[in-house]
Amino acid sequence: MDTPTVLLHDTDGRSLLCFLERSLMLDDQPYGLLQPVDAPAVIFSWEDDGEEPVPVEDEDAIKTIFPTAKAVLEEQNLTLLATAITLTVEGDLPDVEDDDGDDSAELNGADRHHVDEEEDLDEEAEEFQLLAIFYHQQQEYGVYTPLDPFLIVARLDNDEPQLISPEEYERIEPLLEAALAEQIEAEEAERE
Repeated sequence: MDTPTVLLHDTDGRSLLCFLERSLMLDDQPYGLLQPVDAPAVIFSWEDDGEEPVPVEDEDAIKTIFPTAKAVLEEQNLTLLATAITLTVEGDLPDVEDDDGDDSAELNGADRHHVDEEEDLDEEAEEFQLLAIFYHQQQEYGVYTPLDPFLIVARLDNDEPQLISPEEYERIEPLLEAALAEQIEAEEAERE
């Protein structure tokens, strides 16, 4: 069975095509768990000491370096897109190297997911695959894609996804976790 797709819009008029992975009823309101169709991307920069990369989160900074990042990825037949919620990369990504390769990295605090902004992201490292390194005005940057699924919670109004505020997410998070656990348990029981 094909997973349905929906188009998510942000307040800046950008859109993001997503798979509707799950539908859930929480507080008599339909919500969806969405996953971008194209690979999410995060741009990191290295400070002068060069130790820990830092995600570039400032919208103006991203707009400044975006053309260079886009050009570098085009050399690999990948297209960098300025989409809602996150940058995305369209095209066939290279295979992920095993743990001994240097095409993946463990980076702290790099999640640009809109509902996780207030979490202490230093508690858990997230793994990323390196797609490209580039320089802009003598500053080194890297374009990475997360190896873990990038999921977005959205309210469904007439089957159209609507972004939710961090406050709404915080309110529904316990209900979401319980509903997901219940759905997964029911699916596992069906398979047995």
